[in-house]
Amino acid sequence: MSEKFSPADLSRIIEMAWEDRTPFEAIELLYGLNQHQLIKLMRRELNAGSFRLWRARTSGRSTKHLALRSPEINRGYCPSQYKR
Repeated sequence: MSEKFSPADLSRIIEMAWEDRTPFEAIELLYGLNQHQLIKLMRRELNAGSFRLWRARTSGRSTKHLALRSPEINRGYCPSQYKR
């Protein structure tokens, strides 16, 4: 699976997966990985402890699923996230 992604893409996928406000659907739209495939990729790419932390963080988090999101959340990042 990771063979089809460049190291830069793989790094960005992992970064997006860790971001609280980036829904799984955005990763699927950009990289073609559904939630199940993303979990497999994360399990393979992260060390075991980091994977457990990531799963605990994303399990049940409404912002990671578009269908569960509040309509007030209409962007994928915090306004202060990319300050210059």
